[in-house]
Amino acid sequence: MAEHHTPQHGTGQPRSGPGHLDAQVFEEVVTATSELIRFDTTNRGGGDGNERQAAEYVAAGLADAGIQPRLLEKKAGRTNVVARIEGTDPSAGALLLHGHLDVVPAEPADWTVHPFSGEVRDGVVWGRGAIDMKNADAMALSLARAWARAGVRPPRDIVLAFTADEEDSAEFGSDFLVQEHPDLFEGCTEGISESGAFTFHAGQGMRLYPVAAGERGTAWLRLTARGRAGHGSKVNRANAVSRLAAAVHRIGEHEWPVRLTPTVRAALDRLAELHGLRALPADAKDAEVDALLTQLGPAAALIEPTVRNSANPTVLEAGYKVNVIPGTATARVDGRMLPGAEEEFHATLDELTGPDVRWEFQHREIPLQAPVDSPLFAAMSEALEHFDPGAHAVPYCMSGGTDAKQFSRLGIVGYGFTPLKLPEGFDYQALFHGVDERVPVEALHFGIRVLDRTLLGSGAPGADPAPAADSPRSSAPDATATAGG
Repeated sequence: MAEHHTPQHGTGQPRSGPGHLDAQVFEEVVTATSELIRFDTTNRGGGDGNERQAAEYVAAGLADAGIQPRLLEKKAGRTNVVARIEGTDPSAGALLLHGHLDVVPAEPADWTVHPFSGEVRDGVVWGRGAIDMKNADAMALSLARAWARAGVRPPRDIVLAFTADEEDSAEFGSDFLVQEHPDLFEGCTEGISESGAFTFHAGQGMRLYPVAAGERGTAWLRLTARGRAGHGSKVNRANAVSRLAAAVHRIGEHEWPVRLTPTVRAALDRLAELHGLRALPADAKDAEVDALLTQLGPAAALIEPTVRNSANPTVLEAGYKVNVIPGTATARVDGRMLPGAEEEFHATLDELTGPDVRWEFQHREIPLQAPVDSPLFAAMSEALEHFDPGAHAVPYCMSGGTDAKQFSRLGIVGYGFTPLKLPEGFDYQALFHGVDERVPVEALHFGIRVLDRTLLGSGAPGADPAPAADSPRSSAPDATATAGG
């Protein structure tokens, strides 16, 4: 890799283990996470962002390892990197490993450390993107370089994609790649990316690893109410602000019905089993689902956002002077749709907005489902449970969305899988877009081991078992510090 500053990890010197995962890979994954954070790739929406420096860093690291990257842009500065690692079995479907380089805004005054410092303190890497998702980008880059040093080839082709603009519309990232460069993903049948495979402490010592096998669809809405403009002192029965406020209130108060997708039902069945509870009947009523969620305790947080559609008002815009009734008023709503529930979402919004308010999609993306009985899902689960004995991998559906939506248009089935072993009390989900985003060094080391084992035995037909280390500690660095939470 090109010359880069190596932070002090605070966990002792990694040791080499048997096989191909050397000490260098454990150093590099921390270095790369830290240094990627230092590139301010803030995505403010509307085309305002720049991923170029981070993309060049990734491309240089790949090229240094003999992996030929391609840098691709729809707009100057909005840079994507794509590369392919050839597998040993040309007949096996390729696997896409993708992560975005952009991050959401961060206000330095709110943070304990500067959000773009990449500081490594007390065994933890701090900064915007440490969780979402420069940690995963660093894992992919570091693992590819480790394979190159050791001459390791996966059983199936691995396509690496580091994308721009995921935190907005993906217009300059995955959407651009899918529309303009689909040939780069030829043969890809499955993909893995963010927001799954993290330790979820479910109480009483139970450790879960939720592996995402679905996403709700994105439905960002714009509501427009029209009325009669006039003086604020006069009676006005056609007040656009009142009409809009009434519609927004109805949307905010609406109780959406339960709609169990196959992924969510599989998750509920598995969690019920682990908690010693009775599984839901095939025709479960809303009250029965809600009752089971209550019995699941902390684990319910994994499932509750995805048993229903949702619509949350987020923005209101109207008027310009207190004594002037405006002729129009607008609002924006963050809606999410379950697979198979899109028509119901449309009909419900028509009813809730009423005759005086028009609604339209500001941005829309499809919901996704992936099979939980696939060889790849089994490989991901096995690797997690191998390196954290006694833990349980479980399927779940993400409440939000990822670049997997765009790549699905190429027939690529997507999973959420960024393996991280986290200490109890570390609120992983709160750090997405939150203040003081950070990731433990030990979690990155765990992620490298799990990702390596998964990809080298990734479930492609005919794939050989992974030649990765055989025991949970065999190729790990020494861990002498406790991650902060």
